[in-house]
Amino acid sequence: MAHTIIPQKLVVEVPYLHGLHLGSNQVDPSSVIGHLSLRTSASHFSCSAIGNCKTQLCLHWRGYVGSGRNAVSLRCKGQQRGVCLDRVTERDQDEWSSGRYVMGVERKLREQTYSKKHHGSSTLSLDGPFVENDEDTNNEILQNFCSYGKLVEASRLIEVMARRNQIPHFPYCINLIRGLVKLDRIDNAAKVLNIMVMSGGVPDIITYNMLVGGLCKKGQLKSAIDVLEDMSLSGCPPDVITYNTILRCMFDHKRFDQAIGFWKDQLRKGCPPYLVTYTVLIELVSKHCGIVRAIEVLEDLAIEGCYPDLVTYNSLVNFTCKQGNFGATALVIYNLLSHGMEPNAITYNTLLHSLCSHGCWDEVDEILGLMNETSHFPTVVTYNILINGLCKFGFLDRAIDFFIQMVCQNCSPDIITYNTFLSALCQEGMIDEALQMLHFLGDSSCSPSLVTYNIVIDGLAKKGYMEKAMELYGHMIEHEIFPDDITHRCLIWGLCRVDLVEEAVELLKVMGKRNHMIRNSAYRFIIHGLCKKKKVDIAIQVLEMMISSKCMPSETVYATIIKGVAAAGMTEEATELQRKLIEWNIFKEETILD
Repeated sequence: MAHTIIPQKLVVEVPYLHGLHLGSNQVDPSSVIGHLSLRTSASHFSCSAIGNCKTQLCLHWRGYVGSGRNAVSLRCKGQQRGVCLDRVTERDQDEWSSGRYVMGVERKLREQTYSKKHHGSSTLSLDGPFVENDEDTNNEILQNFCSYGKLVEASRLIEVMARRNQIPHFPYCINLIRGLVKLDRIDNAAKVLNIMVMSGGVPDIITYNMLVGGLCKKGQLKSAIDVLEDMSLSGCPPDVITYNTILRCMFDHKRFDQAIGFWKDQLRKGCPPYLVTYTVLIELVSKHCGIVRAIEVLEDLAIEGCYPDLVTYNSLVNFTCKQGNFGATALVIYNLLSHGMEPNAITYNTLLHSLCSHGCWDEVDEILGLMNETSHFPTVVTYNILINGLCKFGFLDRAIDFFIQMVCQNCSPDIITYNTFLSALCQEGMIDEALQMLHFLGDSSCSPSLVTYNIVIDGLAKKGYMEKAMELYGHMIEHEIFPDDITHRCLIWGLCRVDLVEEAVELLKVMGKRNHMIRNSAYRFIIHGLCKKKKVDIAIQVLEMMISSKCMPSETVYATIIKGVAAAGMTEEATELQRKLIEWNIFKEETILD
């Protein structure tokens, strides 16, 4: 029996649907015929559905379904793809007779089309998943890719959008470029930046500098320079960091002359004569080519309109002083004076610090005399440098002379001055004098700090004056200066030395409550001291504290502690500690300590 099925309208994107076979040729609605095979008795049916603006399924057909094969013609408007319905089961027939089923087909169509777009297919081209989306849809997907960290996929989507003449959302591009640089995907980042610029976007200076830094890190110096050259054209000119990054990269690759020529060329192109970049360049030349070459470059760059200032010269003075090359330092200062400049306090302090570190006391006196002649009188920083240098060399008497001099010149000492003296007094064993100075500080406007107390407590502990150390410990708490882990370590070490191990255990508990870092050596001292006093039960408690601590020592650390106890002749105590560690599953039963 002949059956007639007349499709009226179908507008839908159908890349794939389970149960439907997708044809790719152009279809004429009057000529394309598929077959619908049903195993039921004849019946008459019609169905229709209307979808949304993107996916519209509007079918109207009439006919009689019998045991024969029925023709159906579907036309996909726009894409014009043929669809062949190969098989419909008995259950399917009933569902097709309801409008709900048709709406369900439409929904499945949309879901599977979306799924196919976003998961890709071997039958589609590289652009397949995104090529049919409009600009807004692709920007939505781009945002999701960036949010979920799918940066490589996001960069590919932007390339697709560029080929489709779609403009990516610029803030997403900026975040994507930075993320790709952090992942070391420099080539992808450069492509995205280029597409962004070509689309009318202007990356910010941070994004540009991250890309330039990434290129330099990978040794792609030419690409980095190309990016720098394009920056001004894009509306974001290079800054100090951009130039400094490229100059450092050139010196890292031993391209010294290229770096100097590069900066000269940038100045000729109208680049501002950034003093920071200029100083960085001179420092690099000094380091790699010597101070004589650096001074030559100074003179050359002056011709280009880039003049040195005191910051540049002080940088050279600092560099040569750190090397201990005082001949080069003298050359720098001579060049400074020849340009009509005078050294400032930083220049003198840098010189004095280096001379004091090398014990050049005659030269120190000459510099001090020169400072007084040029009305650059010593500051508190100057005196601190002198006092610290003299104390390190053990010239405490002369340091005190400078202290008296600074007070007479109305230059008030600061806490650094007093801490330097206190450290020197403790090292010399002058504990009473140190305590007197600390007491004086308590009544002055220069209040002692935590560092001040730690210096004196450490000095007392090393001399075994633990009673005074504990008194000072209580005094600092009364004045709301709270001890840190350094304070407690000094006290524990001192208490163990004078066999006050139980007090050390109490401090250990305080440290644990305050989450202070406890070194393995502190545990070792205490356990050894407790075993020595036959107090193994307390030693076991300390071991338990050690196990529960955040540092989680290895089995080797525990073994070292037990071996140390055994080596001191306390074999029974060592065996008891070992037994406990086996019980706590720290040691295996077969572990044998020699």
